[in-house]
Amino acid sequence: MRRRWLVLLELSLLAAVLVWVGVALASKGDRPADAIDLKIQLTGAADRVWLQRGEDGMLRYRLDLDDGSTELLLPDEFAARLYDDQTSRGFWEVLLNVSSPIGFVWVTIGLIGQVLFTGRMLVQWLVSERNRRSTVPIAFWWMSLIGATMLLVYFIWRREPIGVLGQATGWFIYVRNLWMIARAPADAPATAV
Repeated sequence: MRRRWLVLLELSLLAAVLVWVGVALASKGDRPADAIDLKIQLTGAADRVWLQRGEDGMLRYRLDLDDGSTELLLPDEFAARLYDDQTSRGFWEVLLNVSSPIGFVWVTIGLIGQVLFTGRMLVQWLVSERNRRSTVPIAFWWMSLIGATMLLVYFIWRREPIGVLGQATGWFIYVRNLWMIARAPADAPATAV
């Protein structure tokens, strides 16, 4: 009975985290009234651009610049700025869809997380081949947890709800498995590598 309550508590905690992340991703923040939110990478500007109608009825793009100032551009001005920015980028900036050095840091976090997350399957396969039976080593769960944590942080930064959902859900499973391994009796068969 106690175990059932523990599982229900874990599922409730998971649901609360997913709701919290969903609300955080959907929050409008400093969104101007009646503005459309666009995610665009521009050098020297935030990753959100707002399309809004001015009092004169004209459409303008509002850019929040890195120095804290705001710039309003007419559609043709915005198109020229976007074109100039995109055509002046290097190969890696275009490939990774980043426009600042901090963007490279975030992509590196995501990449390392993905390497760990994928590498866990390689570790599990090699251990199973060595044991000649399917085995899930403790390293699998640690690589899953660390990789999922890095990917979760990356997806939150990118504001990718599908990635957040997938990594947040798995995260609790990895923690739970590591907890069960740590609490296992000393005479239980070991699956560690």
